[in-house]
Amino acid sequence: MTETETPPRPAGRKLLIDMLILLALIALGAAGYVLAPLLTPRTDVTLPMSSCDLGATACTITLPNGGQVEVAIAPHPIPSLKPLQLRAIVSDATVRKIEIDFAGVDMKMGFNRPLLENLGDGRFSGQASLPVCITGKMPWEATVLIETGRTVIAAPFRFEAEGQ
Repeated sequence: MTETETPPRPAGRKLLIDMLILLALIALGAAGYVLAPLLTPRTDVTLPMSSCDLGATACTITLPNGGQVEVAIAPHPIPSLKPLQLRAIVSDATVRKIEIDFAGVDMKMGFNRPLLENLGDGRFSGQASLPVCITGKMPWEATVLIETGRTVIAAPFRFEAEGQ
């Protein structure tokens, strides 16, 4: 063997590296499996797309088992990069939790799902802001996630947000 040649590696070291790579891939897959529900929420009932424009007015959701939830976002029209006031008022139903999942229709804009605070007496409130899109107006989908007991109801809405 000459001085420029490297001695062969022991087979045990190569096996150890291969096992560590396999273990890292398994851990990455398990983390993806555990965290996936954050990006796509678990829902039991998905209502059809509403024709109500949340960007212009408050909208009412009729729940499958009775009751209603009125949802509003202010100010109007909905701006990008400015604080938004989120409000929900529940009538004739028991609701434990309300979240609003904001997603860009034509462009992925990141995870944006604020939890509305339960103020009592069927009133929920929260804040959010939408990232800016360089193209000006941008279509958004707001999916209102309503947890009633063991059922999660998804009510999707579409609106446009004004750019900067």
